[in-house]
Amino acid sequence: MSMKWLTGNLFKQSLIVTMSLSLVFTSGCALLPKEKEEEVLPEIIKPQISKKPEYVVGTKDLVSKVQLIGKLISLEEETLFFTQTDKRVKEVHVKVGDSVNAGDIIAELDVDDLKKQLRRDQLTFTREEEKMKEALRTRDEMSPEDFAEKQFAFEDSKQKLEDAAEEIAKATLVAPFDGTVVTLNVVKGDLAKAYEPVAIVADTKQITAASKLTKTELEKVMVGMEVEVNISSVGKYTGKVKQLPIKTTEENNGGNGGFPGGEENKPDRPEDFMLLELPELPKDLKRGTPIAINVITSRTKDAVVIPPSVLRNIGPRYYVQVIDKDGKREVDVEVGQRTATEIEILQGLEPGQKVVGN
Repeated sequence: MSMKWLTGNLFKQSLIVTMSLSLVFTSGCALLPKEKEEEVLPEIIKPQISKKPEYVVGTKDLVSKVQLIGKLISLEEETLFFTQTDKRVKEVHVKVGDSVNAGDIIAELDVDDLKKQLRRDQLTFTREEEKMKEALRTRDEMSPEDFAEKQFAFEDSKQKLEDAAEEIAKATLVAPFDGTVVTLNVVKGDLAKAYEPVAIVADTKQITAASKLTKTELEKVMVGMEVEVNISSVGKYTGKVKQLPIKTTEENNGGNGGFPGGEENKPDRPEDFMLLELPELPKDLKRGTPIAINVITSRTKDAVVIPPSVLRNIGPRYYVQVIDKDGKREVDVEVGQRTATEIEILQGLEPGQKVVGN
């Protein structure tokens, strides 16, 4: 009995000692300083040397063109205007779209005051005319000086009557030829100003495509060049340059060209435009319709081409970098046409070669 008690008691004491040592060990570890964590360094990536783009020399049908804006005009049209100022428009006899014959009245100014004055002057001139006839009959009785003075006064009065009649005639605008009123800028009662456009009469059966050119554009274009024309709301057509303008827009803008109303009022004339020949134009086209024009200045089939970024130059020398089995080498080239996306190479490269971009 006592042997069992002793054995159990020893077991309990051993267990208590073991647990106490475990607690002491654990507490001791907690009191020790923490070990320093190892620092993680970022991976060092070696920089890559940028590689320049490479291209293969190819072929392409290359087209160079001059892009222009134009409109449809009549080959026979005339801008009508009054030459008097500060006169009211008495009557307008037409409206836009009316067909007119040569001599039909378009519009007229109120010149009743001039007509009344002319009638008074005509009566006065009738009396002066009788006096001149009498002077001719009695010429031998006068001194040469007196007769010359009477003759001068008579001729002066006659000229004033003619001038007054001409001024009254200018107050009426008439159609210069058979055509259509395509523009009308006045109504009854308006105050007219000299040389401001009143109306435009055009022969709408003679419609053609045209464009005004700058000096730079004119230097690139020649008669006979192929053209591609897109007429707004009508369609696309091909033809050629028929006639170049006598003057460019810059030359016209350099002054009023002697036109009394100034350049802004100077009427357009067919000779101010580049005229095109388009054989398949439909009928009943509307004058003034806007058009887009491509003038083909050159066309090359199967041209050897490279991108613009490939071409290098030092002064007048043009060259490219070619890649072959031996590496890179410089090759001098002769340049032809240039477009926004390709450059033609006339000599120095062959299709299929590899070249390096900038």
